[in-house]
Amino acid sequence: MKNILIACVLLILSGCLGMPKSVEPVDNFELNRYLGTWYEIARLDHSFERGLSDVTAQYSLRSDGGVSVVNKGYSSKSKEWQEALGKAFFVDSPSEGYLKVSFFGPFYGSYVVFELDKENYSYAFISGPDHDYLWLLSRTPTISQTVIDKFERMSKQRGFDINNLIYVEHTSTTKSEFEHAGS
Repeated sequence: MKNILIACVLLILSGCLGMPKSVEPVDNFELNRYLGTWYEIARLDHSFERGLSDVTAQYSLRSDGGVSVVNKGYSSKSKEWQEALGKAFFVDSPSEGYLKVSFFGPFYGSYVVFELDKENYSYAFISGPDHDYLWLLSRTPTISQTVIDKFERMSKQRGFDINNLIYVEHTSTTKSEFEHAGS
């Protein structure tokens, strides 16, 4: 019985890593250039982000070589900021845009950078372990229509349902309130 339980836990945990067959992580990835603040421009819907605007991700280096992750978003429904703290580590090579990220203890999910502006690191297209997880991140709260079109085209080619994309609103009012709250 104990062996069956262990096998089930391992199967569940291993199911959270990997990526869709049509997705490949970028190579020549440079973590130091990727660190810092990113604005969420678009995403597929998930319960953990539902109804949030002004979503950002802050990445910084951890002392153990991993990455600290701070995701923040504003809920207009509760009129409160929500924050999730996590950690990420490279799955294979630090030069490959394929990390595992955890917000819940020992449970990790895939974070696959499948497209990246390698010149300026100004935008990134991110996949999770399957076609249910997709994000467009930018260094600025707005991005050109050319990049949005590229994101939609590349995502559709890889089997993502772009008809269900949510484009995230970024407002100076809510960001200002958050900054004055001391965070």
